[in-house]
This record gives sequence, structure tokens and C-alpha cells, in this order.
Amino acid sequence: MTDGTLETIDGRPALRFERTVAHSVERVWRAVSEPAELERWFPAAADWTPATGETFEAYGATGEVTEVDAPHRLAWTFGGEQYSFDLSAHEDGCRLIFIHVFTDRTLAAQTAAGWETYFSRLEPHLAGGFLSEAEAHEWDAWEKVHERYAESFGVDPTPGRRFVEAQRAGQ
Repeated sequence: MTDGTLETIDGRPALRFERTVAHSVERVWRAVSEPAELERWFPAAADWTPATGETFEAYGATGEVTEVDAPHRLAWTFGGEQYSFDLSAHEDGCRLIFIHVFTDRTLAAQTAAGWETYFSRLEPHLAGGFLSEAEAHEWDAWEKVHERYAESFGVDPTPGRRFVEAQRAGQ
């Protein structure tokens, strides 16, 4: 699996994850756009169609779908942050590019480790299996991924260390 990268888009930090999966663009599109599929691997199932301009609720916040070009591009805003999936045919599968534009660069490593965890659930889902969120969030492994991202991005690892300590305390 390829690590995510930290970029800048419109003056804001952005995480970019690129994955090549052995499934068709149409199959991956269903996984990234249909609520019943999203809930199997993504942090939350958005109750959407999705259609450009459509609003949706999750975790007490409102999001808006900003772009849909099925089955190649899906973009939305949520909680003041921007997200997008871009899908393209690649050899015998699909290249998926996910971008998350956010505000607080100090949380880049923690956020990247979180996305890494969710993407670890995507491939089993596409293959017809299931990796639970609890199984994916094995905190020792998460912590190693977080530390690798903190070093790579040149950010203070303290916020992510506090986060994982709080998660372990709550188990």
C-alpha cells in the first residue's frame, strides 16, 4: 500500500491517497457512492443519492455534494472540509485517488493514519469480505502508521499520541 501524501490546495493542507485496486471503475464507484456500501468500510455512510447540490447529515453536521461525474468523480464538503474521489481505469482494475482538504495541519499525521485505517477496509469489502472497524483499528499498528506519517510530514506527533492514548483508555 502506498502512503498518503501531504500537499497544499488553495493554501490549505490536503491529504492525497492513491490506490490501485483489482476491481472495475463501476464496482469501486458503488463502494464510494452508495450508502450501504460506504457503511461497510468508510467512517460514515452518507445518506445521499449522490447528486450535485444535495445536502446530507452525519455526526450532527451538514455536508453538500459539490460534484458528481459518475462513475469517475465524486466531491463533497463536510464540516468545512473538502473531500473527493477520482476513479479511472488502470490496467485490469481501477485507480482511486482520494483527497481530503482540511484546516489544521497539526492533525495531518493523525488524520492520515485514520484514512489509512479506513482504506485498509476497502479492499476486503471490494473482494466480498468484511474487515470491521474494530479489527482495522488495532491501536499498536495505528500508532506505528501515525509515527511514520508524523516523521514524513514533519509534524508534531503529540496530538496523535494523545488521541491513541485516549482510545486505549476507553477500550
